Amino acid sequence: MTLLYILIAIVAVVLGWFVATYNGFIRLINRAKEAWSDIDVQLKRRYDLIPNVVETVKGYAAHEKEAFENVTKARSAAMGVTGAGAKGAAENMLSGALKSLFAIAEAYPDLKANQNFLELQRELSDTENKIQAARRFYNTNVRDLNTMLEQFPANVVGGMFKFAPRDFFELAEDEQTAKDPVKVNF
Repeated sequence: MTLLYILIAIVAVVLGWFVATYNGFIRLINRAKEAWSDIDVQLKRRYDLIPNVVETVKGYAAHEKEAFENVTKARSAAMGVTGAGAKGAAENMLSGALKSLFAIAEAYPDLKANQNFLELQRELSDTENKIQAARRFYNTNVRDLNTMLEQFPANVVGGMFKFAPRDFFELAEDEQTAKDPVKVNF
């Protein structure tokens, strides 16, 4: 009879560990999804601000057509991609295009003093900070999920349910424009 109790206890412990590990994966996956949603919200806010910035600068520097087109193309490309890796590359291109737009804006003192432009500049800067915070939150959750998927014995449960690692949302290492946040100082 004692052997039966020991066997039942072992099965209960293994089953309990299995359920706890499975639930841990579900928790981490949901956190990663929530964090990605936070990034999407901030990127959408950024995408909504960009046309206003372009139109404001256009009013003062209408002959800089190529820069406006570059920003518009980069914004469209960034809005159309999915996945952390592709989204990161597209965001790097958009940041570079925005930097060139703000470099043009520096040549126009009236634009730099325009209240609408200053408010857009403040909002864009605030949005950039929120994107960075959301990205750190996402990458932390992805790190935790990916680590659990690699650790034994949790990787057995992860493999059984085909839980897959996620990509980090990171900036390109080889682009200098991607390493620096968009600066809008005037």
